[in-house]
Amino acid sequence: MTPYHFGGRTAVLTGAASGIGEQLAYQLAARGSDLVLVDVDAARLEEVAGRIDRVTPGRSVRQLVADLSDRSAVDGVATQVLAEHPAIGLLVNNAGMALGGRFDQVTVDEFEKVMNVNFRAPFLLTHALLPALKAQPGAHLVNVSSLFGLIAPAGQSAYCASKFALRGLSQVLRAELADDGIGVTTVHPGGIRTRIAENAVIGSGVPAEEIEPNQRVFDKLLTYPPEKAARQILDAVAKRKARLLIASSAKLPDLLARLLPVGHERIVKAATSASVARRRAPQGVTR
Repeated sequence: MTPYHFGGRTAVLTGAASGIGEQLAYQLAARGSDLVLVDVDAARLEEVAGRIDRVTPGRSVRQLVADLSDRSAVDGVATQVLAEHPAIGLLVNNAGMALGGRFDQVTVDEFEKVMNVNFRAPFLLTHALLPALKAQPGAHLVNVSSLFGLIAPAGQSAYCASKFALRGLSQVLRAELADDGIGVTTVHPGGIRTRIAENAVIGSGVPAEEIEPNQRVFDKLLTYPPEKAARQILDAVAKRKARLLIASSAKLPDLLARLLPVGHERIVKAATSASVARRRAPQGVTR
């Protein structure tokens, strides 16, 4: 495919109020795209739009506040986008949420909410907006999966299920949409410094004493700058890359999983358990 050109096109971006999504919004505007920004956090979304207006005046920025776990809200977003933009150049399904806890420690409702945000919303938006993507020659689709769309550590059943599903859908769409001239990039970020751990829901069956040690372990992993991740994503879009792994925290586990399709699970479990044990140890005690 020819390289993707950002200037003069409209980009629809979910999860635009913080983290990778926020940085994508700034960088898309800098590259000349008009924007439709979607997020559940109205106040932070307003701040992002305000900064774009100050730094890159002249860009059209539409804000849509929506809870993507609610199917009617997702349908509403699609309806508004189609009414205002019959042709769009780029759709970035970036919004996501995490849920901590073993499968038997989370409720069905908690599990379903993660699936709804992380998989159903991208599926519904892509399906509804596909005519608008096809109406724009050389359009592109980005689905942000995760490191946990490559490996499946214990305690992440809902998140992994949603991100593996999004990865599978993306790979199918890349094959199907090639004839329409629409590129598809699947993104697998590693430990990006975002608010996803801070905002993660904890399964209602998780013992209180397990919550803080596990949160600290994952917080420690979130070090990669979101602005750098956003730049890599847009560069991958420009080059029409099929897959993008961001940070060594995604690349190394992916390599391990491909070399040891079954054995890597024991290594991941051992590393995670050791980290949690160190965090639980009293101050001054090492294990």
